[in-house]
Amino acid sequence: MGKTRRMVSMGLAGAALALAFAPAGPAQADGAQAAGSQADGAKAGGGHARVQPHWALKESGTDARFRGLAAVSRDAVWVAGSKGTVLRTSDGGAHWRNVSPPGAGELEFRDIEAFDGRRAVVLAIGEGDASRVFRTDDGGATWTESFRNPDPKAFYDCLTFFDARHGLAMSDPVDGKYRILSTRDGGRSWDVLPSDGMPAAQEGEAGFAASGQCLVSFGPHDVWLATGGAAHARVLHSSDRGLTWRATDAPIPAGDPARGVFGLAFRDRTHGIAVGGDYRADQASPRASATTRDGGRTWTASAAPVPAYRSGVTWLPHSRTSALAVGPTGTDLTLDAGRTWRTVDTGSYDTADCTYDGACWASGEKGRVARLER
Repeated sequence: MGKTRRMVSMGLAGAALALAFAPAGPAQADGAQAAGSQADGAKAGGGHARVQPHWALKESGTDARFRGLAAVSRDAVWVAGSKGTVLRTSDGGAHWRNVSPPGAGELEFRDIEAFDGRRAVVLAIGEGDASRVFRTDDGGATWTESFRNPDPKAFYDCLTFFDARHGLAMSDPVDGKYRILSTRDGGRSWDVLPSDGMPAAQEGEAGFAASGQCLVSFGPHDVWLATGGAAHARVLHSSDRGLTWRATDAPIPAGDPARGVFGLAFRDRTHGIAVGGDYRADQASPRASATTRDGGRTWTASAAPVPAYRSGVTWLPHSRTSALAVGPTGTDLTLDAGRTWRTVDTGSYDTADCTYDGACWASGEKGRVARLER
């Protein structure tokens, strides 16, 4: 199959997924009254019941909380989480292999980036030397620790890659500015970038290591950083791989250490979605989603935002208008690029990721990993 035909096929798969999620029209609503007879007919081989897309849980065999997720394809997925746990599947979740780095049981993995089923980079968070980076080239059979934070004032939250060689990791502010690590060899070595081009942080501002999506990139040079905890939630953008940054306020409530932007997703250099809110279960999260159409220079609050705190967001495969947002209380869908959202699932997930072959995955607490099925 040629590249053009392959891309068209995958694009149609993403469009079909979005259409299957779409709310029923008047004719479909009327037809719902006949659902019982349709189901009976289906049992008898005389009809086909329409099945909505849904998250199908895949037994992971652990109770770790997986805030790090790297979906390579419909079959190949990596997850990383609490108690130093890293799992990998190559058969769509039917079987999982525990490929955790040796001696990592005390670490908290919050982000993982995978280049394929054998090569991945995982980030452990925490103050001082609890923040570490590991890389594997053999599917997790062996790992190399490529970075251990030497500064007690730094706390790394997220990482991202532009390609198989160039990537960044970000720390909460150190001496008043976010600290950025850079790699040019696929995560085998790291260097702290100069802070000259980084704007000053607000008092109390930080990133949220909740979904591996507080630092995201698109294309060879563009990267965005999500913040909260201060007077204003902000999104910082760099178009030169982290050397210089521009900060913009986001219309998502902040003003408290528990509030702000938690997750970002960009479908190209200009169109992006931000989600967040207040992660405390007893606090409401109004206006917890926003969109940009100019690469993050300006952000607009969603007209009908996600209904509760959401930590992760991902565009549906090859769709210009459809995306999913996830959080502890459910999954929401947009069909208009983030302007309006509706809840389509009430399961608990922390992060989500979709792949170029048309698959979407989510992961979260108590070992939950799921693939979107139709």
